[in-house]
Amino acid sequence: MKVERTEIEGAYIITNFNSKDDRGLFVKTFNKNSFNKNNLDFEIKESYYSVSNKNVIRGMHFQLPPYDHEKLVYVAKGSILDVIVDLRKKSKTYKQHISINLSEENKKSIFIPKGLAHGFKSIKDGTITVYNVASEYNADFDSGIKFDSFNFNWDSKDIVMSNRDKEFKSLDSFSEINPF
Repeated sequence: MKVERTEIEGAYIITNFNSKDDRGLFVKTFNKNSFNKNNLDFEIKESYYSVSNKNVIRGMHFQLPPYDHEKLVYVAKGSILDVIVDLRKKSKTYKQHISINLSEENKKSIFIPKGLAHGFKSIKDGTITVYNVASEYNADFDSGIKFDSFNFNWDSKDIVMSNRDKEFKSLDSFSEINPF
């Protein structure tokens, strides 16, 4: 398991251990010792996955304090363009974003710290994205920012989104009430 820093403080790209033989493929997506060696204090409280068709955009989601959480996200099947935005006012990278391709081919994960919005665009039909989170979901603290409000090129004309995601506040509007 290789852990690499990103431009966003506390966010890491993880190249997962994998082994392939005539039986198929084995991928290790979490190892507590590897996380501890990299000062990543992470305890999984919930795990879930989504199945998305091509050009589906999910995001930009986060939970508000005190239910904010770290996430470990990877793709078990297919491919996504994964995007995170720093919402932490005191961070050097406040309002900055990064993106990474996560796929079954590259076997990478992204570790997302508290205070970041997260979303992705599915590149292939039937893409399975797995989320491991460090808190339990609380609908009263569930929130998001509008996917097109932070100058990111999603490179898609035929996007499919939930009405909820389309109606989120812009990053600038959220900044006025930002609790992070």
